[in-house]
Amino acid sequence: MHNTTQMASVVLFEIFFAFICFLSLIFCLRKNNGLPKNWPLIGMLPGLLFQVHRFHDWVTDVLEQSKCTFQFKGPWFGDMDILVTADPANIHYITSSNFSNFEKGSDFNKRFDILGDGIINADRDLWKSQRKVAQALVNHRLFYQRLVKTIQDKVERGLIPVLEHVYKQSLVLDLQDLFQRFTFDATCVIVTGFDPGCLSIDLPEVAFSKAMDNAMEAIFYRHVLPESTWRLQRWLGIGKEKKLKKARETLDRIIAEIISMKREELSKGNRLMEEDGEGIDLLTSYMSEDYNMGFKSDDEFLRDTIVTFMLAGRDTVSSCLSWFFWLVSKNPAAGAKIREELKTTLPEKEAEKRRLFDIEEIKKLVYLHGALCESLRLYPPIHSEFKSPVRQDILPSGHRVNPKTKIVFSLYAMGRMSSVWGDDCFEFKPERWITDRGGMKHEPSYKFFSFNAGPRTCLGKDVAFTQMKAVVAAIIYNYQVQVVDEHTVTPSQSVILHMKHGMKVKLTKRWA
Repeated sequence: MHNTTQMASVVLFEIFFAFICFLSLIFCLRKNNGLPKNWPLIGMLPGLLFQVHRFHDWVTDVLEQSKCTFQFKGPWFGDMDILVTADPANIHYITSSNFSNFEKGSDFNKRFDILGDGIINADRDLWKSQRKVAQALVNHRLFYQRLVKTIQDKVERGLIPVLEHVYKQSLVLDLQDLFQRFTFDATCVIVTGFDPGCLSIDLPEVAFSKAMDNAMEAIFYRHVLPESTWRLQRWLGIGKEKKLKKARETLDRIIAEIISMKREELSKGNRLMEEDGEGIDLLTSYMSEDYNMGFKSDDEFLRDTIVTFMLAGRDTVSSCLSWFFWLVSKNPAAGAKIREELKTTLPEKEAEKRRLFDIEEIKKLVYLHGALCESLRLYPPIHSEFKSPVRQDILPSGHRVNPKTKIVFSLYAMGRMSSVWGDDCFEFKPERWITDRGGMKHEPSYKFFSFNAGPRTCLGKDVAFTQMKAVVAAIIYNYQVQVVDEHTVTPSQSVILHMKHGMKVKLTKRWA
């Protein structure tokens, strides 16, 4: 009986999608003004599904025609009515001016259930408690000590040997994969204290990274399909939900092993002490009595915290680095300016030979920082942010919202709004971040939203810039990166703005 019911459900599921695909075809053939048509019963879903292959650019087009805010109407049965905005005034109001009235909400938690009760999912008192603890730990001198040592070690002993091997063997390198390995290893060491050693010449398969990629892809599709559809997939064990279930099992197994190893390490008294120069990782801080701040650090909390920090550390930084080098490959003059700026930190006799840079040498370089901000503006790693009102409200744009309203910020679209960034918004111009006097120009966080805004501003902002600057300096100063001819670079359908086909490059050395 169960098998018969399951087969019937699969047939109904396939009939539903055949119907939606048919309407998508009609949508394709109809002449329209670029805005999705609101069909009876099924709303604008056919237009969304037809454009999902270019989802981010489609959202940008729609918002450009809608003065930065658009009301998407989903199927009557799908609970998919969404207010999409890239209006800085709305974002400032929601994230700062009236922060207490807007939360992540239960809908966000359902879609991102893989993160558990981690700080990204948390609201109200749970969020406040975690924020207070995490902020204290991230700002601790011993954490910064661990961060700097880990990054410099991974650049010198991990990144450079792989690049040298690729160059000597004249290999084609997937730069995005390399960056994911770098950030995965570095984040593991910083967060857990353990080095998985994925950044090596043989480029081993990384189960954790593959599982995280599959999970983020599946969660993306939870946002473009009715909840009833992806819940049915989950119940039947098919499609993206099947991949998500396997991904979660992999992540849970690996994290459980890490927590167990850390507990054993701490029970033996093998704690990282200040005088050994290593600093201290976050997991040790959370579990050690010396750093306990009254928070219950049971296995479930530690699991949610690790997976949240791994997502934030691995995926966001690797995404930004990938898009940064792609943009620089298209704008070689920007790369030349970065190299000239790096030379200004060196004695004249060292300026024309291979060199790795200390964190302190590159921390305050203005053009490099501006170029990274410009990359984040055009290709924000977290391309969307989700909010839900607690009470009825009216946004600065005039749109009314209530507790049933789902609000989505499109960071990708906001970076491409001429009303926000000017007519040159599609251009890669690091100079837009530099004042006439040569200092950094401040842009409000609700306009440049890559690190969130208001009370939920990202705690890892400085960590991210430290990693990115170290990697960029090591590569751009010592190597010429050339994207392989005819290699297609396009955003993936994922919660994280990865490159769908990676970034295939060849390397040449700048110095003998």
